[in-house]
Amino acid sequence: MTATDISILPDAPISRHRSLLMRYTGLNWMIRYGLTALFLLLALLIATPWIAPYDPDAQDLLNKLQYPNAAHWLGTDQYGRDVLSRVLHGGLFSVSIAGITLVLCTAIGTAVGAISARQGGLIDETLMRLVDLKISFPDIVVAMFLIAALGSGQGTLIIALTAIGWTPFARMMRNLTLEVGTKEYIEAAEALGCSQRFIILRHILPNAIGPIAAMAFLRFGHMLIAIGGLSFIGLGVQPPASDWGAMLSEARNYMDAMPWLAIAPGLAIFITALCVTLVGRGLQAGSNATNA
Repeated sequence: MTATDISILPDAPISRHRSLLMRYTGLNWMIRYGLTALFLLLALLIATPWIAPYDPDAQDLLNKLQYPNAAHWLGTDQYGRDVLSRVLHGGLFSVSIAGITLVLCTAIGTAVGAISARQGGLIDETLMRLVDLKISFPDIVVAMFLIAALGSGQGTLIIALTAIGWTPFARMMRNLTLEVGTKEYIEAAEALGCSQRFIILRHILPNAIGPIAAMAFLRFGHMLIAIGGLSFIGLGVQPPASDWGAMLSEARNYMDAMPWLAIAPGLAIFITALCVTLVGRGLQAGSNATNA
């Protein structure tokens, strides 16, 4: 190895880091700011078990309904529980449930939409009528019915939210599959005898991943609000576990004297939904620009 070779070795990692930085700074401003805020938020939630100052379920009736102070930065609730700790733990629950549900909705909706478009005929008609039937009912009503029938719990909440959340992905994927299906390379793959599975995975899905990802980020905010709404009416997380929607429900009786009990979880829902929506809008704008 020559001296020249040795002299350029330290620059390689720097060049890679610089390249990543340039790619990041070149992103749409909505994606850039949204991803930065979302990364910080997720890091905070992941570290919750170690950074939360108190046990979120520990009651201290002697110190209930305290104003924000040095010991309790966001005060305490009607049972003396630390509000900051409950907001952090509630966010960990809400975001994780929304994330799991969204992955299931994306996978189911994408598969249904692609199969419907590629198979056509009776299968396409049946699946799309099923989607239309689902859309004809309000999402919250369907979710409430399923939770009432199956009982409350995290598993039931995921099932209910998945049942109401997969149809937009199915419609979009069907439209994208029909659009891509007119391309010459799809006709060539069909002429060569490639299977439908190969065509979907190799040719259609890579072309649809951008719009699908944009919709997934946009739907995350809706999912988060749905979780909060169900918890607000008592169909989400059950006491004493903390959740942003449940915290809002408990705080409504103290809005006049202790408004921060509602402001803290409400602001957490707003900021999280805003961060994810910014990323989704940025991806959507990029996808539209590419298609144009």
